[in-house]
Amino acid sequence: MNRGILTAVASIGIAQLLKVPIKKLETRQWDWSAVTQPGGMPSSHSAGVTSLATYVALERSVKTIDFAISAIFGLIVMYDAMGIRRHAGEIAIEVNELDVQVEKLAGKTPGVYHEKRKEKLKEVLGHQPAEVFWGSVLGVCLGAFSYVIKQRRG
Repeated sequence: MNRGILTAVASIGIAQLLKVPIKKLETRQWDWSAVTQPGGMPSSHSAGVTSLATYVALERSVKTIDFAISAIFGLIVMYDAMGIRRHAGEIAIEVNELDVQVEKLAGKTPGVYHEKRKEKLKEVLGHQPAEVFWGSVLGVCLGAFSYVIKQRRG
């Protein structure tokens, strides 16, 4: 298999797994659903694309088109994760609270005036800047680690 792809996919998986103990530290409860959730610390988006760019830089050199493509691709993904996707999550929070706000404005007891939405919109879609930063740090480390392992195996 392509070592760059393997490095990126493994980095995404490691970042997703790390979300579980980090969430445990925050909430004092184990939440294994964090493995499959978007958003959170660290950003698996950032870990995946930076591990790929780091691996390509070490394997092929930063002067190659391969690195240029992976670096620009990575920047776009991280910008999107931190910008557009995060703002979509913030809008979802507002939409999920809309029923309660309308009932308060109407002077009704919450939950009586409107039928509650059966399923809330996902609120955690993107990443805070710190989540992207630490995902990137993780990705650089894992990309370099993958390169070193390959070099030692010959």
